[in-house]
Amino acid sequence: MQHTLGKIGIIGNGSWGTALAKMLTDNGQQIYWWVRNKDSIKYLLTRHHNPHYLSSVTFLPETIIPTHDLEAVLKACDTIIVCVPSAYAQSVIESVDKSLWQGKKIISAIKGILPDTNLLLNDYLEQYMQLDLENYVALTGPCHAEEVADERLSYLTFSGLNDSLTCSASKAFNNTYINTTFNHDLWGAQFAAVLKNIYAIGAGTARALDYGDNFLSVYITNCYREMYHYLDAHFIKVHPSNDHPDFHTSAYLGDLLVTCYSLHSRNRTFGAMLGKGYSVKAAMLEMNMVAEGYYAARGMQAISKKLEIEIPIADMIYKMLWENMNPSEIFLRLEKMLS
Repeated sequence: MQHTLGKIGIIGNGSWGTALAKMLTDNGQQIYWWVRNKDSIKYLLTRHHNPHYLSSVTFLPETIIPTHDLEAVLKACDTIIVCVPSAYAQSVIESVDKSLWQGKKIISAIKGILPDTNLLLNDYLEQYMQLDLENYVALTGPCHAEEVADERLSYLTFSGLNDSLTCSASKAFNNTYINTTFNHDLWGAQFAAVLKNIYAIGAGTARALDYGDNFLSVYITNCYREMYHYLDAHFIKVHPSNDHPDFHTSAYLGDLLVTCYSLHSRNRTFGAMLGKGYSVKAAMLEMNMVAEGYYAARGMQAISKKLEIEIPIADMIYKMLWENMNPSEIFLRLEKMLS
């Protein structure tokens, strides 16, 4: 049976949420759009663009229904796209009665771990909201919001257990500047997205510490090897009955590369600020945006310890972020670890 997405709601109006809204409305889809800030809603309704994120993107008035009423969005929509930062996702979800989430199709555009539970969004929703995983799709890259705004060719990967729903989600976003693919790899694609953000913080720090392209290429190669090792072990320990994913795809290596190298990458930018001497708190205040890798480093630390899977590079980034180890000292240690 071919699934339809029906009415679509987007939760979150940051850069990524705005980019996803652009893709869907460019494809003729009307969206309900949950926006926390009432001034931003007024701006969207009167000037038809987001005042704070991707302000060059203009929306036709009839294509968007912005509101700060989350309950209204959930009642009106069949499919909900969740794209608030992972640090805030749980509080947003739990701000309304859990019954409102029942029966919804969920597309996750979160590239992180929920910090209060150390769970991916699908595992949290399954455990706490009784979500049927057949109704869940994860959306990953490689794709930067800024390039979507400029309509530069970008790529999205959709992963889910229900191939019909995943295919429908993929088709909804596909257009002249967005190429989409879909697969059955629900957990692997999401953990790859989590890990690449951690590694990108390290890449930014390395650049700020004046390491060159040669070092960075070795660093990223080792990050990919570590990602492969973690995901391979994770599937053996946690999901042995599921299809083993193909790790050599753009959702893995491609997303890792672009997040580590691109100037659009907020995780790379965050890491560069740390390498320049900013404290974690000062860097977060200066950016005024969430670097998902910051919370992901702590989450992956807990998960890897629980599963007894070693991720030594991610551990080093964790020590820099959460144990206040000096970035220069961290990279002196990494020099000896990399091969």
